[in-house]
Amino acid sequence: MGIVVKRIYDEPESGDGYRILVDRLWPRGVSKERATLDLWMKGIAPSPELRKWFGHEPTHFNEFAEQYRAELDANDGAVTALRDLATAHATVTLLYAAKDPLVNHAVVLRDYMNDIIGAVETR
Repeated sequence: MGIVVKRIYDEPESGDGYRILVDRLWPRGVSKERATLDLWMKGIAPSPELRKWFGHEPTHFNEFAEQYRAELDANDGAVTALRDLATAHATVTLLYAAKDPLVNHAVVLRDYMNDIIGAVETR
């Protein structure tokens, strides 16, 4: 199945595979038990400055995605750890708290990781 994204507020499902919260802040109203996490990767989330600038404003999304990808390029340790998890598990679900399922950092991260994994597989 690969890497998928899902709101942390949605019910966990058996098909989620390895569940990773990729937000820097813990989502409001979600208990640790209900989250059913395998891992919380705060360090792979956008920087606080970039997150605040973006503010989930759809008109900022393309610029946000470009800047976040640059942050990921400079965050080799976290990216390598996530790549290793994604190759070790049939499905990895990146969990996020944002309301918009298309305009959020987890979508950018999923696409970035798929690009990274695809580049490694084609060598």
